[in-house]
Amino acid sequence: MRILQSLVVAAALTLVQGGAQAAGDIDAGKAKSATCAACHGADGNGVEGNDPAPGFPIPILAGQYQDYLARALEDYKSGRRKNPIMAGFAATLSEQDREDLAAYFASQKTNLYTVRYSEGLEGQ
Repeated sequence: MRILQSLVVAAALTLVQGGAQAAGDIDAGKAKSATCAACHGADGNGVEGNDPAPGFPIPILAGQYQDYLARALEDYKSGRRKNPIMAGFAATLSEQDREDLAAYFASQKTNLYTVRYSEGLEGQ
C-alpha cells in the first residue's frame, strides 16, 4: 500500500512540476525579437559584417536547441554567463519572454552548413 501511495504522490508531483514550466510560443517570440535582430539578425542567422571586434563574433541563434537558448538567457540574467551587453538585455526578460524567444529562434532554419560524421571528409 505504501508503494502505491508513493507512486501516486510521485506522479502528482511530476504533473505539478511539469505544468510549472513555461512553454515557448514561436509567434510571441517573433514579436519580442526586434531588439535581438539588431545583432543576431531577424531570423537569428546574424547580420553580415556585424561582429563588434575580431575574435568576438555574434552567435547565430537560428536552429539552436530551444532549451540551450532559454538557459543561456537565464544565465546572462543571473550573471552565470558574462557579457555586459547580453546581461543588460536579459535583465529585462521574464521567464516567459526567454522561453518565447528561445522557441522562435530554435524554429528558424540555420544558414550554417555542417558535415555529418557519417558523410566524412574524404577528398577534401
